[in-house]
Amino acid sequence: MKIAIIYASTEGQTRKIVHHAEDLLLGEGHSVTLRHATDAGDLRLSEFDAVILAASVHAGAYQSELVAFAKDHASTLNEGASMFLSVSLGAAGDDDAEWTALRGYVEDLKTDTCWTPGKIEHVAGAFKFTEYDFFRYWAMRWMESKRDPSAPAGEDREYTDWDKLDKLLRDWTRAQTAAS
Repeated sequence: MKIAIIYASTEGQTRKIVHHAEDLLLGEGHSVTLRHATDAGDLRLSEFDAVILAASVHAGAYQSELVAFAKDHASTLNEGASMFLSVSLGAAGDDDAEWTALRGYVEDLKTDTCWTPGKIEHVAGAFKFTEYDFFRYWAMRWMESKRDPSAPAGEDREYTDWDKLDKLLRDWTRAQTAAS
């Protein structure tokens, strides 16, 4: 299968996730083109069997470059097999209010872009304290203390479930292959 992966990342966890996805899919025998949303405008999505878009939630929204890409390519995305990976810290927990908000962010994306992904998956992100500026460090530290009071202060912490992501990608590509 020929797959395009288009992404946007603020702190690097989404980039790490899509590179992991690329490696896994290549290992499964697929052809993969991976591009940041700002470098993907020249791709002819109709030439791919499937497209994965990935972005992370920050302050209640996804990166503008990914939103713009989805909006510009909505008709092609809606015609073929597509999946959206929504990366967030909220996906690491089981708080009902956070999950309601996460679903709302995806609905906003769908409304703003006119793209309806064939599959939507919420993927847990990471705290990257070593990469934050002073103010972001303290804001994220406060958030982490609410999520996990026992977490060591200021240590990078990854919540992405790599095995779950691998299973998701394998199952999705198998379903797309069977459908074609």
